[in-house]
Amino acid sequence: MNFNQNPHRISEEREKVLEIAIGREVRLHRLQKSMTVADLANRTGLSIGMLSKIENGNTSASLTTLQSLAQALSLPITSLFRGFEESRLAVHTKADEGVELEREGTRAGHQYNLLGHIGANASGVTVEPYLITLTTEADVFPTFQHSGIETIYMLEGEVDYRHGNAVYPLKPGDTLFFDADAPHGPENLISLPAKYLSIISYTQRP
Repeated sequence: MNFNQNPHRISEEREKVLEIAIGREVRLHRLQKSMTVADLANRTGLSIGMLSKIENGNTSASLTTLQSLAQALSLPITSLFRGFEESRLAVHTKADEGVELEREGTRAGHQYNLLGHIGANASGVTVEPYLITLTTEADVFPTFQHSGIETIYMLEGEVDYRHGNAVYPLKPGDTLFFDADAPHGPENLISLPAKYLSIISYTQRP
């Protein structure tokens, strides 16, 4: 399998000032296309002085100006904002501090602790990480269905976990990665208490 993301890649330094970030992108793409400032001025109708101010981050360009620059450089306008530093959220949940909640479809004896929540980021993907504990009072309920992809990582105990027509014996250290649109859930509780991480990812539908 070929994966197109390098988890160890170090991204370039991002600029905190929007005007400077835009100016750097304009200059970078202009040079990549072997264009002089005069060439870009001819294509956009902007003066050389104005372009110099934009590239040096000394002025706030209007949306119309940015559209002209993007067209002249054959870029989507969003590329001019690529180097701007946006806020990136992180949620730190300490041991035993996850939010216990009643998730839709929760059965007796199924304890759900939400370990963090950010909501959809720029990728449009929402991720819900849960710590699920099954006790001797737990019901079996192998018919959960919801959108997205789910990953289960078994921490302790043993369960037989159904996904569609197949049943998987899960022991500590085992992982189950599956399409959550199919009916799924713990079918046989072999060794209790059982505890596993459940990480659900899905796109927000309009």
